[in-house]
Parts: sequence; structure tokens; C-alpha cells
Amino acid sequence: MKNTTKYIIGVMSGTSLDGIDIAYIKISYNNGYFFEILNHTTISYSTYWKTTLKEGFHFSGEKLTKLNADYGVHLGNTILNFITKNKIENLDFIASHGHTIYHNPNKNYTLQIGNGPQIAAITGVKTICDFRIQDIALGGQGAPLVPIGDELLFSEYDYCLNLGGFVNISFNKNGQRIAFDICPVNIVLNHYVSQLNFEYDNEGAIASTGNIDKGLLKELNDLPFYNDTKPKSLGYEFIVETIFPMIDKFNLEINDVLRTFVEHVAMQIVKKIDSNSEKTMLVAGGGAYNTFLINRIQSYTKTQLIIPEDTIINYKEALVFAFLGFLKDENVNNCLKSVTGASKNHCSGIVFNP
Repeated sequence: MKNTTKYIIGVMSGTSLDGIDIAYIKISYNNGYFFEILNHTTISYSTYWKTTLKEGFHFSGEKLTKLNADYGVHLGNTILNFITKNKIENLDFIASHGHTIYHNPNKNYTLQIGNGPQIAAITGVKTICDFRIQDIALGGQGAPLVPIGDELLFSEYDYCLNLGGFVNISFNKNGQRIAFDICPVNIVLNHYVSQLNFEYDNEGAIASTGNIDKGLLKELNDLPFYNDTKPKSLGYEFIVETIFPMIDKFNLEINDVLRTFVEHVAMQIVKKIDSNSEKTMLVAGGGAYNTFLINRIQSYTKTQLIIPEDTIINYKEALVFAFLGFLKDENVNNCLKSVTGASKNHCSGIVFNP
């Protein structure tokens, strides 16, 4: 690749429905990749959008098609407001992940809504989106996609861990980047703590007051997904069909549910790393603020958990989707077959011009 610099807005909406992460980023290539996050914000979802996006999983085809367009308009207007407020003039393109409604690669489909043409039309800026569908067409999982950023932007760490709606990890093994979803995390914790009228369990304080239910912990740890070694990823379907029913049949107090699930998450993460060696693991995503969860993970391993500055914790995924767009714009591979299980490395994403 020739030396180049691009100014990009990266946009991310995660399954935990925290809000829309928007970051204005300078990405350069000069015998290596470099980035600088110049500006950023998170736009919280209104009650309407939080409810609608959560219910979108159950919508009819026509209703979901309209939601795709409406959400694209919402994203377009939100991004345009960000551009205007911050007086951004130097902008090459927008790279948007969209919001995942369905993700079932074993049945050859995934859906991230947030109509790309709407974003391009409203902002007047080239927009790159739909980064997952090509990978599934090539036999891959369409996820995780962040590891290309881990490989090229955060290579100084032995492991990169993201604690978002789901836990995912990436690391280099025998010269190849390996990555996969480990288990759900915030999407489950937030669901149960919402029954106490909280959006999230601040620093894991409520979980820390609970007791571990050994029966539930064993059932969770015995789920077949955790012993499947092929490239794999998780979607909301797994939560609805497997996790919630399993937890609910135990009729536990909420703090006991949270306590048990935190222990489950910690145990599953540590199973996937070399916990007896003093390596380093970068931790990003909202779960990095769950002090109790971090302490439970650390209690099981000698690997040092590195909690970075807030900008990286909160905007690493927006950064990486900007980076995926950067590679797409340069026609450089941005999806790794060693990660997703696709038939080949490839350059993914769809470009919409205004």
C-alpha cells in the first residue's frame, strides 16, 4: 500500500444498546498503520429506539424493512449533527457497522440495519457499511471483524478482549490471528439488572452482593457451544433460545443471577487463554468498567489485564470499523479467514456514494 492518510467517521451500535458510538479518526499508513481519535461522542438511545431495536428481532418482513430505512435516517441525522457540531470539514468517508438484528451464520444469514444509502444521502458523504454479509457468503461466520484492527493497530498486546454485549477475544497463534466470541456478557447482565430499574450494574456492585448458584453455573459452563473449536460467533438468538430460559428456570434473586453469570463469564474467558503465563491482555468495551467482573477474571489468571484510557475502552469498535473502511477504500483485505472460517481472506464492505 502507498503512504496515505484518511479522515473517517466510524460508527458503532452494539447489541447491549448503550447508544451510537461516533468517532472522528485520522488513520494513516506509512510502513505501518497509525491512528488518532480526534473527536468522539456516544448518543444514548431514546426509550423509543431502545425498545424498537430490541423488538426488531420479532418484526415482520415489512415492518423490519421500514425499521431499516427509519434507522438509517436516524443514523444519518445523528452523524450529520456530529459533523455540524464539531465543524468537521476534512472527511473522506463514513464507515458504519449498523445495528445487528439477526446473526445466524450457520443458516447463512446476518442483518445489520441502518440503511447505507440513507446515511450517504443525508450527510452528503461516501458511506461504507455491510461489512459482514460477504464473509458469510464465503462460508465464514461474518464475525468477529475487530481482530484485523487488533492485529494491525494493537499488536503490542498478547490478547485483545472486548467486553460488550458479547465477549470476544483475539490473539496471534502460530503466525495467524485467531478470534472468536466466547460468551454473552453485558446483554445478559443488563437484561436482569433492568428488572431492578437500572440500565447496568455499576462497577458490578449488585453482582458482588449475590451468591453463586452452583447448579446454574454448571449448566451454563456445560453448554456445547463452549467446547466447539471451529470458528464461531454468537447472536441474540442464542440468548433468547438458550441463556434466558436456562437462567429463568432457577427462579433466583437478581443479585444471585448476576453473581453467577459474572463467575461464568470469568471462567469461560480464562479457559481460552494461557492463564499460567504473565502475558498482557487489552480490555475494551463497557464491561471494562465492571470492576467486579475484571477482578474475578484477574483472580483466575497470571495474565495482566490492561485497562486503557476511556477513549479506547469506549470507541475501540468505532475505531476498528473506521479502519475496516480504510482498508476497503484501499482495496486491501479486511476480513481474515483464520478468524471467521471463510474460504479466503477478502475485502469486505459495500460503498454508497451520495
